[in-house]
Amino acid sequence: MSKTVHTALLRPEAESRSTVAGDFPLDQNVIHHFPPGSKVLSAEKYGSSAWTVTARVSVELSNGTLMRYFVKCATEEAGRRMMEGEFAAMTELYKTLPSFIPKPLAWGKFQTEDPPTFFFLCDFVDMSNQMPDPDRLCAHVAELHRTSVSPTGQFRFQIRTCQGRTPQATEWNSSWTSFFTKLLAHVMTLDFEINGPWEDLKQIEDRTLSHVIPRLIGALEADGRSIKPSLIHADLWDGNTGTSYDTGDVYVFDAGSYYAHNEMEVAMWRCPYNKISSKIYTKTYFRLYGMSDPAEEWEDRNRMYSVYYNIIYSINHTTNGKSVRQL
Repeated sequence: MSKTVHTALLRPEAESRSTVAGDFPLDQNVIHHFPPGSKVLSAEKYGSSAWTVTARVSVELSNGTLMRYFVKCATEEAGRRMMEGEFAAMTELYKTLPSFIPKPLAWGKFQTEDPPTFFFLCDFVDMSNQMPDPDRLCAHVAELHRTSVSPTGQFRFQIRTCQGRTPQATEWNSSWTSFFTKLLAHVMTLDFEINGPWEDLKQIEDRTLSHVIPRLIGALEADGRSIKPSLIHADLWDGNTGTSYDTGDVYVFDAGSYYAHNEMEVAMWRCPYNKISSKIYTKTYFRLYGMSDPAEEWEDRNRMYSVYYNIIYSINHTTNGKSVRQL
């Protein structure tokens, strides 16, 4: 799918079909979502992505105001899942904490059918890729977790979102322990399908599902305790954050959200490929949003949750999959 989208959208004949200035072939179905009376000035390739093609679009509104938008495209059924999921996730995040998210506008399908191509459209925010300020990032993350409300009071999301290009098992569940078990089992299965069998690993994973999770994660819901379903970004690594050049505000994007135990979010900061791994981020977050009880088991929960992200990394980056499995 990733090779297809880059081949389809960046080939010279695709660019020659576009009626808009620039090196990105902007489709009419994307243009349809701009405010009425808008004039598209240019569409330029912007940024890089392994599985999508991205662009910045400059538009003059009917009142003469200049606006810029960000568009991301992917192909085939996998691309549809990614674009639909990202729009749903970013919309839910924006409804909860709009100061943290570039405003999502639409998702849809190109007019072209060769190959079927799908897009996600949002406001463009000019951002640096510097490491996010811990106080600003963690204040937003804690507020998101604290103020978000699951529409059913359960864990999950209204559609399947993707982490990278991998669809997540996010069916509604009233129990976090049950939800997390199914979430993790799903990616364990995908990992074996993509990276091949490994009997020793399978035995450990089976034991984790049958014994470790019921004891370690189940303790969160034992003895009268309960877990609030919090909306999480769910792919919060340094590459999905940016700092506005204009305001210094921290933004996040490329979300794979669902309603989860809030500690699931910060477990990704444990992963070796994530530069948001300095202890200052975790310490700042927990200063703003305390650990769940039993607090003395937080370190073990954090390690358990991080396994999910490492397995997905193994699935999404097959060239590194076997080495990631050995972490």
